[in-house]
Amino acid sequence: MVETRTELEVIETDKAAKPIGPYSQAIRANGMIYVAGEKGIDPTTNEIVPGGIAAETRQTLENVKNILEAAGSGMNRAVATSVYMTDLSKFGEMNEVYAEYFVENPPGRTTVGVTSLPAGAQVEITVTALE
Repeated sequence: MVETRTELEVIETDKAAKPIGPYSQAIRANGMIYVAGEKGIDPTTNEIVPGGIAAETRQTLENVKNILEAAGSGMNRAVATSVYMTDLSKFGEMNEVYAEYFVENPPGRTTVGVTSLPAGAQVEITVTALE
C-alpha cells in the first residue's frame, strides 16, 4: 500500500490574532478547515481583550469567524468545536456568547476545564468546519 500525502493549505488572515507559536491559524485539508485554538486576543493590539470571560469568548469567536471566512467557509459550516476554560464556574457566561455564534444546528462540542492557557487566556476554542 502506497501512502499519499493530502495537499494542505495554510489559511491566514490579519483579521484574527497572529499565532503565538509555531502553528497556523488554520489548515485546509480534504474539504475540511481545521482552526487552531483561538483565544480572545485582539488582532490590532495582540493582547487579551479586557472585560472578562464574555468579552474574551466574543473576541475568540470573532477570530474564529474571520479565519473561517478567509478560508471561504463560515460559522454555519462548523461541525465540531473544543472549548478549553480555566474556570468552569464561568461556563454560563461563555455559553451565552457561544450561542450567539452558533444559532442553528450548532456543532458538536466538548468543553474542558484546564489549569492554564497561553497568553493568560481564560478561554480557547478550536473549530473543525466544512469548506
